[in-house]
This record gives sequence, C-alpha cells and structure tokens, in this order.
Amino acid sequence: MTPPSFSCLPRLVALLLTGLALTACQVAGGARQAPILGGAVTMGLPAGYCIDRSASRETAETAVVIMGRCNSAASAVPAIVTATVGRPGSAGVMTASPAQLAAFFATAEGRATLSRDGKARDVRLISALTSGNALLLHLVDRKQGEYWRAFVGTGGRLVSISASGTPGIPLAPEAGRQVLDAFVAALSSANASR
Repeated sequence: MTPPSFSCLPRLVALLLTGLALTACQVAGGARQAPILGGAVTMGLPAGYCIDRSASRETAETAVVIMGRCNSAASAVPAIVTATVGRPGSAGVMTASPAQLAAFFATAEGRATLSRDGKARDVRLISALTSGNALLLHLVDRKQGEYWRAFVGTGGRLVSISASGTPGIPLAPEAGRQVLDAFVAALSSANASR
C-alpha cells in the first residue's frame, strides 16, 4: 500500500516550492475529476488541486496518483497528496470492523505496511477513527513526520490517501487532516454511483 519512490517526485517537490503549475488538471463537465485505471475509479479533486501525471503511475491493475496545488495563486493548502489504488477486490479488507483495522495497524506487521521503508519501528500510530466509510489514521513516520492517512473502499478497490508537506513547506497535522478530509469527500462524491 505504500507508494514507491519515483524519480519525478523531486520535480513535484520543486514545483510545490516554486509555485509552478502542476500538469494535467482535468475538469469533466464542470466537476474536477480524473478517471483512473480506465475509469475503474474516478479521482475527485478539491478546488485548487491537480494531478501530476508525470509523477503518477498506473499498471494494469493498480495506480499511484500524485496531486498538489495547481499553482501558487491557488488558495488550496500546499500539500503533496498521494492516492494508491489497489487491485480489484482489495476493498474487501474494509469489511473488518474499525476496531479490527485499528488493531492491525497498531501491530508490527501493520506499522511495517504503513512505513515507507517497510520497517515497523519507523511508524507510530497516534490514533485511528472512522469518518463515513473511511478509516483515518493519525501517524508519526520517522522519515515523513506526523501526518494523516485514510483508507476507503471505492469500486471494489482499496484506496489509500495521504497528505504531507515537504521539508521546505511542512504541513501541520491539523491542516493535513483538513486536506485529507477534502480528498476523501471528493473521492466519495466522484464515485457515488459505484
């Protein structure tokens, strides 16, 4: 579930720091949406955010979508938002109760799943809660710092969304939670008919 490192990610960070426009903002019928995996999932985009297609990746079954502010004039909070879309059927894990999911992510195996380098000791779970059909995790990662991450089932696929800042432009946990909530709501709205 952890997104791999991409050679384009430093470019995204540079874009966020300099305020240049991200690529491939898509507006469909007035709504800010982008089809992912041939339309299997539609990524909803809150106002002011765009997808960086050059940093995002899709395979035949999964995708990692990197998003950020469209430009420095946007009123959106500067953040790097990563959405990982799982294989068909992967949303089945969301049938577990929130308490069971939170208990899993508190274990060494669960923390290793959340870690960027696969090391459980690098991640600490602060709290876990539900919001609608999403599980929200408040985490501390040794490399990433304190941030929020959401898991939600969409179109039978597990989607993980995280919001973080950069060393040059940190994202306070409260602001990260607001960004995350906006992306979860946009994803839910864009896939309401599924």
